[in-house]
Amino acid sequence: MTAGDRDVALEVAHLTKQFGARKAVDDVSFSLPAGAFLSVFGPNGAGKTTLLRMLATLTRPSAGTVSIGGVDAKENPEAARAAVGLISHNPMLYPDLTAEENLLFFAKLYGVENPERRVLELLDAVGLKHRRLDRVRTFSRGMTQRVSIARALVHDPSVVLLDEPYSGLDPHAVEIFDELIAGVREGRTFVMVSHDLEKGRSLADHVLVMARGRVVQFAPASALDAEEFRNLYRTTVGEGVA
Repeated sequence: MTAGDRDVALEVAHLTKQFGARKAVDDVSFSLPAGAFLSVFGPNGAGKTTLLRMLATLTRPSAGTVSIGGVDAKENPEAARAAVGLISHNPMLYPDLTAEENLLFFAKLYGVENPERRVLELLDAVGLKHRRLDRVRTFSRGMTQRVSIARALVHDPSVVLLDEPYSGLDPHAVEIFDELIAGVREGRTFVMVSHDLEKGRSLADHVLVMARGRVVQFAPASALDAEEFRNLYRTTVGEGVA
């Protein structure tokens, strides 16, 4: 498959990010079909978050390309950015604004049609319509993460990026988060960075393992059973063999 194929949601080719003499991401390539869920694993410093930031067009690659729905992120960053939503452990919200004010700000930033209606729809979807006029700083971690999901989806992106989204969530908040992701999964492509092997693998239909900035393994999740996957992770990532 190539980036020009209409069924390819995300095409990454020879992506590299260098900081001085160190390559945080080193010649990474993979392709994801529309509707796929990719979980990215690796130890701290493997380059996972740097990779995600390049996919989100927040960090410029030193070399290589990212294509989102056939749009080259370097040649047309605004169009590529419009197709992406980012959810992370940092909610990227303004704590002194209300939930509604936060979402309206981002909706208008993306030029969403009828932003007031879209914001109310999303607040209802994440179960916070009744708290829409409360300041985000008064919310629990789980509630803030729900607003963050609504923020990431406000412009109806085709690709959703998740950077350790479960970090700091209690079990009840994790359950709510899972339900929300399941509810918006159809028709969207997901890329999630995770340290949780069990959770990440249970959600994924594709897995990518990184070490020292390079790809150790990229394969359909069904190609590796749970024990094979754990062994792969231990012998390559655990021992630092890239």
